[in-house]
Amino acid sequence: MLVLATDTLLLGQSRIGQAQPAVGQPGKDVEWVPTPPELINQMLEMAKVSPQDVVMDLGSGDGRLVIAAARLGARAIGIEYDPRLVALSTRNATAAGVATRTTFMNADLFDVDLSPATVITMFLLPDINLALRPKLLELPPGTRIVSNTWSMEGWTADETVVIEPCPSWCTALLWIVPAQVGGVWQLPQGTLVLEQHFQEISGALRSGHGMVQITEGRLRGNQISFRAGDKRYTGYVHGVTIQGVAKTAIRTFDWSATRIEH
Repeated sequence: MLVLATDTLLLGQSRIGQAQPAVGQPGKDVEWVPTPPELINQMLEMAKVSPQDVVMDLGSGDGRLVIAAARLGARAIGIEYDPRLVALSTRNATAAGVATRTTFMNADLFDVDLSPATVITMFLLPDINLALRPKLLELPPGTRIVSNTWSMEGWTADETVVIEPCPSWCTALLWIVPAQVGGVWQLPQGTLVLEQHFQEISGALRSGHGMVQITEGRLRGNQISFRAGDKRYTGYVHGVTIQGVAKTAIRTFDWSATRIEH
């Protein structure tokens, strides 16, 4: 597990006479309250952050999560409205030896292009999360979103972890942006009609043998799975096509579908 040396960073700043932010100081949308190192570790672990990732922290404060992600080898970007915190974050990243893998932007998080990110992290408030939700759902399928404590109202987290003992803020929630599959799909043997509620899907498979309701429908990024009768379908969504494998108790066969109607 990664341990973020926050105390070292803060002591380093005090030695050069830089003023420290006060916990609870007001910001544009939320007060500044730092995420404890234990929860930072949990959030990055849930998102499976690696050197292949671009991590974007919304409301990055003193830069501690951005620095922790950079220490895992990721390219890490902090979005912070307070220019004083941006300056402090930049100094902290330099002191931590990760300046070349970090960027801190003085910006409103609603105005920033989030599309470069493979991982979004945030410690905002429920109403801010809800306001951001449409923008987050437009990100490429498979983008990982991790929140400290607060949910996304109606969009159930794919995974929730509560750490013990609790350092002060204890809950990490993970969402995987789902592919958009609602509509009608043409299969060689019939049509698949899908209705989507975030990562949950329902609908029916229609063929010459009649109509079967699908159950256990689920999306995880561009991975799709559902059951229709005695068959378990799994596959990958690639834009307007799906390709995968279906299984029964006695056989396995390939299946594919093409979207014909949204």
